[in-house]
Parts: sequence; structure tokens; C-alpha cells
Amino acid sequence: MMSQRHPSLPQPGLPLAPCQTLPTMYDLPSETPEDSGLPDEFHDLQPQLLSATLRLHHYAKSQIFTGTDLNLYYDVHHPQWFKRPDWFLVLGVQRLYQGTDLRSSYVLWQEGVAPFVAVELLSPGTEKEDLGDHAKLPEVNPSIVAATLNLQPEVGNGETIQDKPPRKWEVYEQILRVPYYIVFSRYTNQIRFFKLVGGRYQEQVLDSQQPRIWIPELKLGIGLWSGAFEGIERLWLRWYDDRNIWIPTDAERADRLAARLRELGEDPDALS
Repeated sequence: MMSQRHPSLPQPGLPLAPCQTLPTMYDLPSETPEDSGLPDEFHDLQPQLLSATLRLHHYAKSQIFTGTDLNLYYDVHHPQWFKRPDWFLVLGVQRLYQGTDLRSSYVLWQEGVAPFVAVELLSPGTEKEDLGDHAKLPEVNPSIVAATLNLQPEVGNGETIQDKPPRKWEVYEQILRVPYYIVFSRYTNQIRFFKLVGGRYQEQVLDSQQPRIWIPELKLGIGLWSGAFEGIERLWLRWYDDRNIWIPTDAERADRLAARLRELGEDPDALS
């Protein structure tokens, strides 16, 4: 007796990797409609490296503050308006708030000192916020632009549109007047460097092969370093000194010292 043949059924393809099917935080809705998404892991690690390699010899550590993803309140007339820089440096303020406590935010009209350097890490959809007209994206509605600049254009029957918070670009340039503004995209590994000149940001030309930014007031520079930080190998923003040497973290200093002791025949573990 011949066995009955069953029609062949189409076989499904191999399952897709999670990164091809699962949404990212930038795809999911937020409780706050204007929120473009929460920081990813890179937004956590990159600021850590910037703070860990910052060495300012002409400022006491107690007179330097670096903020990471911290609410920065900048307008006493709109006390609920804030920006959240990915990383910023303030000089000449106490490391601890009123010398005693860690900050929960940075309130400009209480601190009295604006950031000296601000760094933004581009995320999907934040180019216009971070780069203003330098984002080279389609222009927004002129009424919104006017509101951003705190103007009050008429919209009909003599009414005016409600004030809206300005973008980070306008806050850094026109309100805080941050002297040095750096924008980095981990997707393209491109640095853009803006310097405040005559009250407006002017983009500075960088070497495309070896982009480095020297900040004379700090006697330090910032550039793209290729290496591993926290086990992740990639290009990172990192500080370098006046000899063009990348400034090591405390952990790297300890590793180098241990290696040197071993070269001298000493056991670093026995000395601890």
C-alpha cells in the first residue's frame, strides 16, 4: 500500500534578532508628549568618561561642578522651564550645594554662575533642539520660532500664542551664554564645535581625520579617542593635556602603576 503524500507546507524563515523587531525607547510613546525619549546607555557612559578624565590644575576640585542629565533651570520668570544637558562644566562654584549637599538640580538664579562648557550627545529627533538652524532640517512654523524667542505674534482677534520654552540652542547661546558648546553624534562619530563670539555661536573648523578642540582657558582639549571604556570599544569624547596626551582615569592610573611595579619585580597586591 502506497503511503499518502501530504502537501509540503511553507517553512517560516529564521526568527529575526531582537534588535530588528523590538522598539527602542525612541519609538515608544512617552507620558510627556514632547519627550523625545530617555537617555540610552551611551548617554550614561560618555559623561562618566568626560568627568573621569577632567583634570583642572588651576581650580580646586571643590570649586568645580560637572552635571550629567541634571535639570538646569535658567529663567526666574519661568521657574518650571529647564534644560537637561548631557554633560556640563561649571567653574568657580562649590562642588556641593551650599558646601554641604549633592545637587538635585542646577538653578541658575541661585548659583549665579552659568556653565562654561556644554556637551550634547545627539539622539534621534533631537537635532533641531540641540543644533537650532545648524541642524539643516526643515524649518518649523514661524509662529513657533517667534515663541521660542519669547516674541508674541498675533494669531487672530488680537490674541497671542502662549510662551513656549526656547530650544537648547537658544538657551545655551542667548540666555546662559555658554562659551563652548560641543555636539557629538555616536551614530556618525562627528563632533561639531561652537564657540561664543560676539554673542552668537560660530562653528569652528575641525580636522576631519583627527578632530580636536583646544580650550585655552582650561588648558585642556577634548577630542575623539578610540579605545575601551567600561568594556565598550568605540570612539569616545575624552580630554587631553597640553602635550596632546589623553588624560587617564583613576582606574587607568592604578593599572599603569601596578604594571610598573611588576616590571620592577614588586607585587602590587602585596603592597595594598
